[in-house]
Order: sequence, then C-alpha cells, then structure tokens
Amino acid sequence: MSNVANNPLIDFAQWMKAVQGRMEQALSDYLPANDVVPARLHEAMRYAGMDGGKRVRPLLVFAAGELFSAHPTALARAGAAVEMIHAYSLVHDDMPCMDDDELRRGKPTVHVKYDEATALLVGDALQAQAFIVLSAQDEGMPEPARQLALVRLLAVASGSVGMCGGQAIDLASVGIALSREQLEQMHRMKTGALLRASVLLGAWCGKSIDADDSAALDRYAAAIGLAFQVVDDILDATEDSVALGKTAGKDAADNKPTYVSILGLEASKKLAETLRGDAHRAIEQFGVRAQRLRELADLIVQRKA
Repeated sequence: MSNVANNPLIDFAQWMKAVQGRMEQALSDYLPANDVVPARLHEAMRYAGMDGGKRVRPLLVFAAGELFSAHPTALARAGAAVEMIHAYSLVHDDMPCMDDDELRRGKPTVHVKYDEATALLVGDALQAQAFIVLSAQDEGMPEPARQLALVRLLAVASGSVGMCGGQAIDLASVGIALSREQLEQMHRMKTGALLRASVLLGAWCGKSIDADDSAALDRYAAAIGLAFQVVDDILDATEDSVALGKTAGKDAADNKPTYVSILGLEASKKLAETLRGDAHRAIEQFGVRAQRLRELADLIVQRKA
C-alpha cells in the first residue's frame, strides 16, 4: 500500500476512498474468518466491524501518519485497531442495558441480528482483537518501545478515563441538567478520547515528533473531537433515521443532555464552526503537508450523517 495522503495528483474524495478501501481490506485480513471456530461469533464480529461507517478514525490515523512518513502497514494496523475499538463500543452502546437501539449504519444492531449474549461477546472480542492487531510484529511497525506506547495510548483512550468513562457519565446523566463544562468533559472522554488517539496513533507510527508538533496535534485533536460530538447532537435533532443510519431523535426521547438542549440549535452550529477554525489554526505550522487533516476537520463539521 503506497502513501497517497499528500499526493497532489489526487483530490480529497479520491484519497478518502483509497484509505477506506484499505481499511476494509485490513479489517477483512485482521478479523478472524467466518469459518474459524467459533464461527457464529466470528461472523458477528465481521458483521459489526466491516461494510459500514465513514472510517473517520482510520482516516485520521492515515492523515497524521503520512504527515510523519509512517509506514503504510503500520497505519493499516493502527487504523484497524482503532476501528475495532470503535465498533466494539457501538455494539455495546446499542444493547438494551445501554441505549437500547435497533439500528446502526442502516442495518439491524448486533444484538437484534444475533442476540444479546453474542453482542456482549462480540464487543469483548473486538476489543481484544484490536490489541492483537496493534501489538503484532510486522513489517513497518515501530520499534518495540514505540509500539508499546501505541498500545498504551489506545488502552487509555478506551478505558475509564476515556471512552468507557465518558459513557458511564452519559448513562448517569439521563434526566440531569448538566452545565456546558460538564457536558464538554463527558464528550471529551466519550467521543474525543478515541479521536485524539487516532491522530496520535498515526503520528507515532512515523518518525519521532518533537514537543511542539505533538502539542499542535493535541490541540487539533481536541477541537475535532468536540466538534464531532456537537455535530452529532445537531444531526440527531435535525435529520431522520434514514439519513443517519440510526434512530434519529433518540437523545431527546431519552432525556439526555446534548449541546442542542443546552445551547440551542443555532448556537451549536456556531460552536461547531468555531471548533473547525480552532482545528485549522492548530496545525498551521505544518503548512500544506497537513492538508488532509484540514479536510478531515471540514468533513467532520460539514457532514450530514
């Protein structure tokens, strides 16, 4: 797989399609085959992880990684690992004990397609598989100490001070009037932590980066991580289930605090645009080399589903 992120001969849509295609192949390669025992569990893992989604997190991995000359194989492994963590979180999030949803990416959720016990095991297995993939000794992977740092980065982003912790706060906040600061903390953990990890995973797969570059990427990741959730809240309030590929209006129906419920729709839209500008400014020091990261910030804020 050749580097294409900074190739001026292809536009953003072509680049995005190329990376998404790489990720489908990587997920197909790194997930157990349907005919490997236990076949039903492996079939359900592939159902949850493949053929769906925009692959925003792997796109961030590739954009940041190619900015720092990372090997394509390392980026494929890092992208697949973060996408497996994301898929596992969606499987568990959709279960009756969490958000109790029946539609994801335009198709039945895993517990509906299979059953609740299988869905629980799918999430568990996808989480484990992510670290199997990220810790593999393969051509182009960073040296062991750097690879261990990648594993730790993804684990922290996924755990109690990251994604899982944010989900715990979310579940505990139903029907409670959160302040804007409390809502932001929740979403920096629930959504933002994994998006931040995606950016840093990609960068850390490449050559060593200095403190200034790392701080710039962190500011960028913080802005897009929050923007992603703000836009999610806007879309949940304005789009239908067909457009979203999941049940629309569920946050309001479940009495969950959102940016729209706290700030209002227009103020939420303005906040998303402000965060987009923050993301662009954060990476000015990289010049034209960071064009794909800028385009991804635009995609996150301007998306319609």
